[in-house]
Amino acid sequence: MRISITIVLSLVFSLVVSSQEKDIEKAIETIENFKKADEGIGMLFDSAYGYAVLPAIGKGGIGIGGAGGKGTVFKGGEPVGDVRMIQVTLGFQFGGQKYAEVIFFEDEPAYKRFVEQDFEFAAQVSAVALTSGVSADAKYVDGVLVFTQALGGLMYEASVGGQQFKVELY
Repeated sequence: MRISITIVLSLVFSLVVSSQEKDIEKAIETIENFKKADEGIGMLFDSAYGYAVLPAIGKGGIGIGGAGGKGTVFKGGEPVGDVRMIQVTLGFQFGGQKYAEVIFFEDEPAYKRFVEQDFEFAAQVSAVALTSGVSADAKYVDGVLVFTQALGGLMYEASVGGQQFKVELY
């Protein structure tokens, strides 16, 4: 009995580690895609205290909408945790889309607010749609800067909502 418990625990641990490694690989691939779309964004990855990378957020709605995704939190360029995002929106909306999101933290206080509590963006926080050269003019608001990159789909939207994040550090 003791051997089977050890085997099961070892298997579960290896699956968790494998899943984390895949999530980190997807995050690194997303970082490279953002850098290809706008070469200047590399300076933000280098200078930010930390950042969260969500490689694939799915979003859809008809009147009431929702979105969700998961990703990796980085500090000093190294992966330090997992992040999950959920979003609920109300208003005129129809369709579905998939996008990637990177959230930069300018300094330690902004980073700590994100990782130490359930963090929520209010409806007025806006993301910058990633296009070539856009990062040069982007500015932090309350120590946070958000970029999104469309991956597919089509969404008609005039809605209000916010994003909520849950972080689990390794």
